[in-house]
Amino acid sequence: MKKNLFIVLLVFSGFRGIAQTPVQPFLFTLNTLTGDQPNWNIHYSGTYGERTNGQFGYDGLGQQFGVKGYLGNRFTLYATAAIGFAHGGGVTSAQQAEVIRDLAGGKAQRGFRLGLGFGLSRDWSNVKSAISRITLSLDQPKWMATGNLRFEKAFESSRDKLDFISSLGFQHKITDGVFIGIEALGQDLEGFWEQDEAEGGAKLMVGPSLSLAPSHSKLSFALSGGPVFYATRSNAIPSEAIRELGQASGNGYSIRALINFNLHK
Repeated sequence: MKKNLFIVLLVFSGFRGIAQTPVQPFLFTLNTLTGDQPNWNIHYSGTYGERTNGQFGYDGLGQQFGVKGYLGNRFTLYATAAIGFAHGGGVTSAQQAEVIRDLAGGKAQRGFRLGLGFGLSRDWSNVKSAISRITLSLDQPKWMATGNLRFEKAFESSRDKLDFISSLGFQHKITDGVFIGIEALGQDLEGFWEQDEAEGGAKLMVGPSLSLAPSHSKLSFALSGGPVFYATRSNAIPSEAIRELGQASGNGYSIRALINFNLHK
């Protein structure tokens, strides 16, 4: 594993040019865009997990398509759609969309940004939810840090009154366009105080992250993942809510990779 990572870094260390913060440097933490960053981007991400049953209903490979764009006046649009193929046949899908505005900062790529966003989602069982997200970012020439606190209210009586999801990411620039760091995710944190938490309990993940943003390419890449474990357990049968880690059947791991295409570069 260490040898493969070294080879990747060596290959991409050849890219030179004006360094910039990757459009989507983290896989489980969302950052906002600014006027001096690329405007519109589309991405594809794939996830592999063990004992982390999610949108596909089984361990294995998952996939998601998304779009991210700068709407002007410090507004960022982020929307995703995922498709699931069950082992027993049948196809399911889930979608979500958010608009986030930087309330502090956001006029330039470097520096501090504080954002607040709202959105809607439709999960795998056709349950609709309202989404609210608080974003924090601090971008510097040599490093970047981003944090999210997401609230979700499902319009279904069998779900939790309010879901809490928190994530943190930190990366340091190794060379132009190459960042490595760490990312952590806390999912369904209401499981710490609700014994009947609807998604099976609070789950945590922490692991390394890598992002590659070649200066003269329309493509950028990100990779992150790590061990997934239950911090709490509930007796509820996990719902089909949209979750980054899925609805885990036990402690395991999750790895996600993303390819981003810049439409304006």
